[in-house]
Amino acid sequence: MVIYGVGLLAFCFLVGQFIGESLGRFLGIEANVGGVGFSMILLMICTDGLQKRGLLPVPTEQGILFWSTMYIPIIIAMSATQNVFAAFSQGFMALLVGVLPTLLLFLCIPVIIKLLSK
Repeated sequence: MVIYGVGLLAFCFLVGQFIGESLGRFLGIEANVGGVGFSMILLMICTDGLQKRGLLPVPTEQGILFWSTMYIPIIIAMSATQNVFAAFSQGFMALLVGVLPTLLLFLCIPVIIKLLSK
């Protein structure tokens, strides 16, 4: 059912937000750090795992596909409204929190590709 796809997306979103908020608190920042990115990575991992096991019916996959295609433009629009200058004026920590996760995720891409190609 399509609603299961939406449920999986919601689950991944909530877990990603929790991870982002926890990471922000751990770093001493009063903000969500990478919650949306964690959500999308978790959604890809869950979807791939369910597909490999044959547990993802077509309607469920369509629900995930619909909302994931809606999700990406919304996130881009939200990111465009952020004040980047204010973030950089806060100092080195803001720069580190932005650049370090991006670099780490780029380094994870080959590992993810190997895992997904098996």
